[in-house]
This record gives sequence, C-alpha cells and structure tokens, in this order.
Amino acid sequence: MLKLTGAAAATALVAGCSDDDDNGNGNGNGNGGFNMEAGETIELNGLIGGWEGISPDEIAGEENPTLILEDGEDYEIGWPEGDGNDHNIEIWDENDELVEDYQTDTTTDTEPGDDQMIDITATEEMAYYVCEPHDNAMRGEIQVE
Repeated sequence: MLKLTGAAAATALVAGCSDDDDNGNGNGNGNGGFNMEAGETIELNGLIGGWEGISPDEIAGEENPTLILEDGEDYEIGWPEGDGNDHNIEIWDENDELVEDYQTDTTTDTEPGDDQMIDITATEEMAYYVCEPHDNAMRGEIQVE
C-alpha cells in the first residue's frame, strides 16, 4: 500500500486536480490558440459573459477562443447571434486602442441577414477582438504570425 504524506501528498493533489488546459486562455485546445485559414469567416455568439465560438468548427462552443491569424491575410469576423444585450465587435491593439477603424456599431440581437461582421487584414498590431461595452468579459486574444 502506498502512502503519501506532507509535501508529496500536496504535490500529487495539485498535479492530479488541475483545471488548467496548458495554455492559460481557457480555450482548451492545448496549443495556445486556433489556427484560422486565410480568408476564413469567424463567427461568434455575442453573450454578455464572453464570446462563444460558432464557426469554424474548431472554435465551436469555445469561450473567447484565441485566434491565430496569418500576417497580411484577410478574414471576416463578427457575431451573427447574440443574447439581446447591446454588443459590438472591435479589433484592439496591446494598448486597448482601436486598430484601423475595425469595428461594428453597437446593437442588440441581429436580424436575419443583418450580421455584425467586419472584414480585416491581419497585422502584427492586432491583439484582441472585443465587445467595447463588455470588454472585461467579451475579450479574446488575437495572435498574428
């Protein structure tokens, strides 16, 4: 029979019961983000508690997924669905400043055909996609490689 005492027991408990997903951003993919294909449309559900990935499939259901974009490539990002609260989507740099006027108007749930999408070209200054009214919870990281 194996007995653990003192520091050994504490180490075993911490090592076996961690909820960390190895990347620290809560998206659960273990590699620090989701690689987006050039030209990809990235759809998010606008929820006051955080962005929820809709498509592409690899981000579906993920909260505030980290998006890995290719420098100089074009993407479409936005939210076709929401929770009835006022939301928008903006692209910010590391200083929480708007990049290239990439933003939508603030609005409630979208009507069919009235998606809140923006076309962007990935640049190294991009750091976050954010809902400005709820920037503490609705903030996802952008990594440009």
